[in-house]
Amino acid sequence: MAATATLMKNSKDLLSERLPEILKKHGIKNKLAGPRIEKVALSMGVGRAVQDGQILNVATEHLSQIAGQRAVVTKSKKAVANFRTRIGVKIGCRVTLRGERMWSFLDKLINLAVPRIKDFRGLNPKGFDGRGNYNMGLREQALFHEVTLEKLEHNQGLNITICIKNSTDDISFDLLKALNMPFRETKAETPKTQSAAPASAPAADKPQSTK
Repeated sequence: MAATATLMKNSKDLLSERLPEILKKHGIKNKLAGPRIEKVALSMGVGRAVQDGQILNVATEHLSQIAGQRAVVTKSKKAVANFRTRIGVKIGCRVTLRGERMWSFLDKLINLAVPRIKDFRGLNPKGFDGRGNYNMGLREQALFHEVTLEKLEHNQGLNITICIKNSTDDISFDLLKALNMPFRETKAETPKTQSAAPASAPAADKPQSTK
């Protein structure tokens, strides 16, 4: 029953319950100085939109459905000949979530989308940027239930950045772990033991010469 009750709680309630343990573990006495999730940024880079603009429209619609908020189309700031892009060409879309929409997306991500990843072995624990923010990527948007598979023509990757304020990588790891974020378990490195040098054989006694 306890496990079932934990699964029914949303991410916001879980964090409020487990935050005091995180603060105590890292020696933070003031609750206001503790870590908190500020926003979640979602983005899609649609390089194929240079040749076919309809693909970008579909990707923008899917991102808006996933986030529950209208996505903004992004344009290129540099002209790169190898990618056939010019300044001002539409190449992607993005959306930033805060407040209740942010918590709602985190619930969908942790409890619904991530478990549907094929051959899932855990999220990469090395996705932190050194300032406490966590970056991850999904290979297809069909992991979310808002996207109907019948209308899905192109699989599109999704970049997710969880911005955590007043935090470090270690604190953010514990914070996301408290939200039941399924990180991959890293094997503890065994210390390398120096092989003992083989004991040298005792020198044979020289036969005493008899005169």
